Amino acid sequence: MIEEELRHLMLMALDGHAASYQLLLQQTSGLIRAYLRRRLVRVPDEVEDLVQETLLAIHTKRHTYRREEPFTPWLYAVARYKMIDCLRRRSQHEALNDPFDDEVEWLAISDQDANDSKKDLDKLLETLPENQRLSIQHTKLDGLSVAETAAITGMSVSAIKVSVHRGMKTLAKMWKEQA
Repeated sequence: MIEEELRHLMLMALDGHAASYQLLLQQTSGLIRAYLRRRLVRVPDEVEDLVQETLLAIHTKRHTYRREEPFTPWLYAVARYKMIDCLRRRSQHEALNDPFDDEVEWLAISDQDANDSKKDLDKLLETLPENQRLSIQHTKLDGLSVAETAAITGMSVSAIKVSVHRGMKTLAKMWKEQA
């Protein structure tokens, strides 16, 4: 229901209806705020700034919205990219202000291990059928909800759940065989 209403408001806004656009921004701000609060539990002070950044990005990138597509996946993608940008800025700032002393060697080893693990995971994911790979990528790695993943992929919520379950089971089996 909310998807239909927001999509309708977005289409009206794209056609130049200012009142629809204002209502769209008011309604989406609450959704964006809830989305970011769930994901930024450790840095709640960033939420309000990110809501504003996301609303601004929606305004400046509204021409990229495809009229035939659902609106909320596009909205959450914009919010997710703004959140990722914020976390990158934050980690860069923290990296510049953290004393490393003799921890540098340990961090380098950890980074290499993480890179190796990511490469291994990517190879394993490539062997899965596309529906399982995308379901796992979106829900487990990108942090999207099952409903958001369903909207993006065009699959049903139950199909996403089944694909994630089967894919994770297959990945665990392949991982054990490699060990």
